[in-house]
Amino acid sequence: MKALMLCGHGSRDQGAVREFAGLAEKLKARLPDWNTDYGYLEFAKPIIRDGLDRLRGEGARDIMALPGMLFAAGHAKNDIPSVLNTYAAENGVTIHYGRELGIDLKMLRAAGERIKECLRADGWQDGEPLHDTMLVVVGRGASDPDANSNVSKVMRMLWEGFGFGWGETCYSGVTFPLVGPGLTHAAKLGYKRIVVFPYFLFTGILVRRIYDQTDGVAAAHPDIKFLKAPYLGDHELVVETFVDRLYEILEGTNNMNCQLCKYREQVLGFEAEVGLAQESHHHHVEGIGSSADCKLCDTTCTGACRAEAIGGHAHPAHDHGHHHGDDHGHSHAHGHEDHDHHHGEAGHHHAHDHGHSHGHGQAHGHDHHHHPYPHADHPLGPRSMR
Repeated sequence: MKALMLCGHGSRDQGAVREFAGLAEKLKARLPDWNTDYGYLEFAKPIIRDGLDRLRGEGARDIMALPGMLFAAGHAKNDIPSVLNTYAAENGVTIHYGRELGIDLKMLRAAGERIKECLRADGWQDGEPLHDTMLVVVGRGASDPDANSNVSKVMRMLWEGFGFGWGETCYSGVTFPLVGPGLTHAAKLGYKRIVVFPYFLFTGILVRRIYDQTDGVAAAHPDIKFLKAPYLGDHELVVETFVDRLYEILEGTNNMNCQLCKYREQVLGFEAEVGLAQESHHHHVEGIGSSADCKLCDTTCTGACRAEAIGGHAHPAHDHGHHHGDDHGHSHAHGHEDHDHHHGEAGHHHAHDHGHSHGHGQAHGHDHHHHPYPHADHPLGPRSMR
């Protein structure tokens, strides 16, 4: 049988989880000859193993797997492959892993459509010059410079494609510049209209924070019109790009970009990470901490558990700060927020030891060691937006 597994990150935000499931359903409809399933790495159900179990239970022994992420960093390069490899070894199946959505003309066209929606709502007509308008593309942010640089390339392609007067890139967390400093800088450049475009696949607390911070900077600069473009969502061209990634596996052309991969080459500033063990640190939160487990929010994650936990010196599930690397577009909200970085020769110890509560009475004490992000003390980041 033809079996396809779509692997998402997962989110505490029910809207993000629902949108990913909807995209999986669109992919199923687009591939009627394939038995397609999906699962999440953390903070949502079903987990990846659940989807693989269903495919295996229906007779699949040769499974194609795709990361449901915009760019490849720690999650796509390490965490998901680790889960898939472990499952394959334990269950006697073969899993062929594809690549991320990446820099792709279809993805750029989808992004262009979202930006056009925003401009048209402001009265812009197709073909009108945009020399008086600035574009700011917001990426998720990662501790992998390869993924971060991809966001800059997307911005440049959109900047030139539309003919915007100027273009800038900022990030929601982990790296720099963050949205607030980025937009404050952009406001100094003299443009009277600025389009802010979150290059994210799905909704969530980070997308809402991007829009909120845009409103904050706009309030401080009433002479500038800030336009908030919609995120990518399940645009048909996004679905088509996933289909392309599947056929790349079948054709044997699904090569990832390893020339700038910090795990395989000595990237400037990240030399110590070559050969870092490929292992997932998400096993402790598989299916735990979803919106269904949280009693403080309804269907939309507001970060209320984080505010409550700070008073008790606990760290909630979605702010535990061990995200280390995908600009995958999931708006889960567990960026580097209120933690101190301790850098040692062996790696990167988060001072709070991740003894975080998941909002349902179940705490997990664990201690992750990663190589340090070399710019953790950068004045414009990399702590995530509040």
